[in-house]
Order: sequence, then structure tokens, then C-alpha cells
Amino acid sequence: GCNPLAETGRSKLQNQRAVLNQQILRAVRMRAGAENLLRATTNNKIREQVLLELSFVNSDLQILKEELEGLNISVEVYQNAEETFSIPLVPLGLKETKDVDFTLPLKDFILEHYSEDSSEYEDEIADLMDLRQACRTPSRDEAGIEMLISYFLQLGYVENRFFPPTRHIGVLFTWYDSFTGVPVCQQNLLLEKASVLFNIGALYTQIGTRCNRQTQAGLENAVDAFQKAAGVLSYLKETFTHTPSYDMSPAMLNVLVKMMLAQARECVFEQIGLSGIRNEFFTLVKMTQEVAKVGEVYMLVNTAMNQEPVKENIPYSWSKLAQIKSDHYKALAHYFTATILCDHELQPGDDKDQQEKALSQLYDYVPEGLMVLSVLKDKVQRKQLGKAHLRKAIVYHEEALRVCGLCKKLRNIEVLQEVLTAAHKRSLLKYAQQETEDDFLSLIQAPDILPKTEHKIETIAPQFSKVKVKDFFHKLGPLTVFSAKQRWTAPRTIRLHHEAGELGFSLKGGSPVQVYCLDPVCSAASAGLKEGDYIVSVGGMDCKWLDVNEVLEKLKSVGKQPMELDVISCQDTAASLHSKSATYSMGMQKTYSLICLAMDEDKIDQTKKAPLKLPFLSWGTKNRQKAASTLCLPSAVAGSSQIKKKLSPFTLLNTESSLY
Repeated sequence: GCNPLAETGRSKLQNQRAVLNQQILRAVRMRAGAENLLRATTNNKIREQVLLELSFVNSDLQILKEELEGLNISVEVYQNAEETFSIPLVPLGLKETKDVDFTLPLKDFILEHYSEDSSEYEDEIADLMDLRQACRTPSRDEAGIEMLISYFLQLGYVENRFFPPTRHIGVLFTWYDSFTGVPVCQQNLLLEKASVLFNIGALYTQIGTRCNRQTQAGLENAVDAFQKAAGVLSYLKETFTHTPSYDMSPAMLNVLVKMMLAQARECVFEQIGLSGIRNEFFTLVKMTQEVAKVGEVYMLVNTAMNQEPVKENIPYSWSKLAQIKSDHYKALAHYFTATILCDHELQPGDDKDQQEKALSQLYDYVPEGLMVLSVLKDKVQRKQLGKAHLRKAIVYHEEALRVCGLCKKLRNIEVLQEVLTAAHKRSLLKYAQQETEDDFLSLIQAPDILPKTEHKIETIAPQFSKVKVKDFFHKLGPLTVFSAKQRWTAPRTIRLHHEAGELGFSLKGGSPVQVYCLDPVCSAASAGLKEGDYIVSVGGMDCKWLDVNEVLEKLKSVGKQPMELDVISCQDTAASLHSKSATYSMGMQKTYSLICLAMDEDKIDQTKKAPLKLPFLSWGTKNRQKAASTLCLPSAVAGSSQIKKKLSPFTLLNTESSLY
């Protein structure tokens, strides 16, 4: 990872994000405490004081939320250092987390579950913690991506080794929402894995915005990075459903995927026009359709950002930037169409059929009384329709400038203002060149431009298999056998004597080998060896990873001398208990962190077959009536929740207030 103390612009933003997260946490706690007091007291004077305090706290939360939004729109820091005249692209900030100490929980689990000396695994646990710490400050390049993927894959090994499905081992993971700053705490490793995936996607967006958009290679890398970011976020949405955080909810991830693909589409258009746009009929037709496509996808992004429940949490400036880009690129489409009509009159040597076909592809319809071929042949009609397109382009440019001026955050981005102003002036100049005294007679309305593209933009799924990772806890044995799901007896030492060159049993399986066809009257059986036992060591040497032939070689090498085998026996796995996840939601309303179920089994009809118990991240909104955030601070001002007969291990609390 990068040096966390490095004073780069990006590290300063992440440090500011961490400070804001702590301030938001403090303010939410104060609000929850005030609401508890308001609910408990009947003294009118105290209620007035508490209501006054609540108004101050809510105002403070709103200010903190606006500051966090300001960090999310600080796009200049992430752009390429080279001077550029392009509209900035939007990256995602990395999710912040708290330190996690794996030492005691993992050492206890190794001793209890695997019956091994946990002190021998201190280096492996330290490596895991160092890797997690480094992932908090990844470098903004492929090395940073590879490190995050390595940790994500390593978590798969850790989950299988140390996180049984029936209980928690006491490791608490805390991650902050990148849009609201509200923390979510869980003992479930799935929160950790989902958050790391989100940061992989976020880092790809930062790599994309950092690319030099003045070169062909830079634009290709930017397109690739945004497509990969969309692929990771899409994988997160499909794999981890109902994640307990607003920024990883399916609706939010769907919007983020659309935004990344739109930015990839924007870079493709810049790539096409990088060498310059020739003022030629068919070239302009192609560019018109491409830029209209960019405007269309940004319009869809803006529409998605203004839908519930995303609208409440998506940064306001992002929504407005998507609207500005949609208007800007639609204006460019009309400007290019006007240039086609005004600058390219039909010449005797031109192929009028090809021009008619190309121009007709731009329109879904043409104004009443006009035909595409007649427009091409008639100089007056060409000019009137071209000026109609210029008027529409100017309207779109002015709307983009107006929206930009109304948003405080966007108003401070100088390059955005410069690009919009330059495009507006260019359209005004073009219109002034076509102006004549009889303009008031022109009543033609320019039709919309049909978007079309020859360049396919789609998500690129993450290629986890390309990153090779070795299990830190490889010494515990093959994962298919030595996992948290399996229960074993403590290793038993069997003193083995050769009987006329025979062992009295056979071996089978891969690693580790298993005893079968055991002679019940042999000395090994008398010493305590059982059918189905796994051999984990021979003569004090570990053999968990050895196959049958290698173990037999070790047994033969001892000769006729007595030898000691360490074996383990599989225990019957206890009936799976209902998996509960402690979720710390800080008084969030209708949040995905209402996951830990408080099952009131008295109400279950015993005559009906109980439904299958789904894994933690599969619980949806239908279960929210039965759900309770186990460490959630109450935030409802009026009324108190009715206490149920059976509660979760913590108190079932009511959460009715808004997040801010």
C-alpha cells in the first residue's frame, strides 16, 4: 500500500473523509441519545430543551453531509496532472474502515478447533493483518488492484478456515458508507468481502480518471478502467444481495454501473475525435450519432439518480453533472447537424442517394412539409433546418450553463465552466453567421437526433483467477478437510507395531490420507485406531499434505521399529443454528443493516414446514417485520416499540427517523 502519511491530494481527501466519518458518528450518537431522552421524559421543560438540541444536531448532520458530498465531487484531485480541456470524470472514493485485530480470535480458534499450537501461526496472522492495513491505502495503479484482489481472495480462505456457519468468533468489522458516512458493524465476514470489492471498483474509477485523455493510449486505458469498474460493481450487486450499507445497495450499485459505462462511452467519443473532426459530410454524420449516444446515456444516468431510494443519498452534484453532460452532448449533436446542413451544399459530383440515406438516419421524423432529399437540394430549406438545429443547440448549451451555475460545487470547477462556455460561444457564432433579415419567417422546429454507435461498451467481469494467492494458513492442512465447517477430535497418538510386515489396515484418499479396511484385532486397532481416521503426522512429521504413496514410504522407512501416528476422527456436525449477524446501524431508517433476525418462534405454525434458512445476505425486505438491528441506537421521537416475548441477544429497538 501507499504511505498513509504521504501528503498527496488523494490521501488528504481520504483523511478528510475519515475525520468526517467520525464526526458523523458522534453527531448520530448525540441525536440517538436525545431521542431516547425525549421518549422517556414527560417534563415539558425538558422536552423543549431536548427538541432544541435535536434541531441543532440535525443541522450539524446536514452540514457534515454536505461536506462529505464536497469530497465526492472533488474531481480535480483525481484527474490527470496534464493540462486538459475536457469535462472532468467522476471517481468513487474508497470506503473507510477501522483497524481489526485478528490475533486473539484466530489463535483461540486454532487452539480450540484445530487443536494446534496457535503460537506457531503468529507470523501468518500478522501477515493477514498487514495485508488488510495495506489495502486501506492502495496505490492508484494495477499493483493496488492486485493487492486488493489478493486480500479479497485471502478472505475466502480465512472464511472457510475460521468462520463456522453456526457461530461468530468475535471479530468485528466496521466500514463507513462512502456517501452518508454512517458506519456499519458486523461480525460477518461478508461485509468485509463486499466492502473490499467496492474499493476495487472505486480504485478502477480513480485509475480511469487519472489517465491522460490527450493521448490515444490514455483514452483506451480510461475506457478499459471504467468498464472494469462497472464489471466489479455489477459482480458485487449480483453476488452480495442486501448488503447492509446504502452505497452497496442494489439500487445504488445499479446507478454506479450506469455512470461508469457512461463515462467509458464519453471517453470513446473523445477517442474518435482526438485527431480532429474533419468538416466532411459523412464524418460529421458519424460524429453526430456518436455524440448523441453520449447524451442519451447521461440522460438515463440522470434519470436513475433521481429515482427513489437512490435520490436521497447520491451526491446532488453528481446528478447535476450528469444532467449538464446530457445537455452539453445533445447540443453538440445539433451543432454537428447544423454544420452538415449549412456548410455542405449538394454539389454536382456528390452522391445524393448516399447523402440522403446518411442524413435520414439522423432523424426519427422530419418536420412537416419537408423531405430529406428536398432539403438536400433546396438551399433555403437546408439553411432553415440548419438554423433550427443551431437554435436547439444554443438552448441546450444555455440550460447546461444554468444548471452548472445553480450548483455550488460544480460552479467552482473552472475547466467545466470553460468547456461549456466555449461550446456555447461557438454555437452563437455559427448562428450569427447564418442570420438574415427574414429569420422571423422561419418556424421550423429541429427534430431530435437519433443516437447510434459502432463501438460497444459493456462491463468487463473481474478476472480473479489471474491473481495467484497462497493460503496464509496452508499449514493447517487441505481446506477441503480442515475447515471451520468440520468438527474433529483432538489428535490421538497411536503407537504402531509391525506384525509380520503388515500394518493391519489400508490407506486411501488424497491429502490427508484416511484409514480403511482396518483389521479389528490388529495392534493398531487395539491402540485406538478407528476406521475412517485421518493420519496427520508420522513419527512427529506433519503429513497433512502427503498422498497415500508418500505416507506409505514414511511408514516403510521406519522398519520394524515401533512408530507413533497422530490421527484425528471426524465428529458429527451439530445441527445448524440460525445465523445471526450483529449489525450496528446507528439509527438508520429503512436501512439494509436491519439484517439480524429476532425470530419469534412461538408464532410459527408447527403444522407447516419451516422454510429453509437463507444465508445472511439473502434476507430481503419481506423479513424486515421480523428484523432488528442488534446494536442499533433508537431514533424514533414518539412512541415506543412493543416488547416481544423473545428477543435477539440484544435489545430490539425501533428505528423510524430519517438518516439525516
